[in-house]
Amino acid sequence: MTLWSAVLLACIACMLLKLAGYLTPTHWLDKPRTARITDLLTVALLAALVATQTLASGQSIVLDARVPAVIVAAILLSVRAPFLLVVLAGAVTAALLRLWGLAA
Repeated sequence: MTLWSAVLLACIACMLLKLAGYLTPTHWLDKPRTARITDLLTVALLAALVATQTLASGQSIVLDARVPAVIVAAILLSVRAPFLLVVLAGAVTAALLRLWGLAA
């Protein structure tokens, strides 16, 4: 299988999944348990994505400038700082740590 055929198959799978969402009966989704599971699933997937992008480098776990940057961003989010400030503070934290040679 070539790269392009894999990309095409992934696109088709995504379209079918989206179509399945549109075709799902609304009474299945209106139940409180289903709504709670979908809300929690979204948070869990986002947390997994942040952890993977922060700690992973290839097949290994790496502690570098990204970890303190995410911690700074989390602290600013907890005090409800504007999102642009959160992103800038995280980027500046990582940049300064790399500049000073404290993290790779």
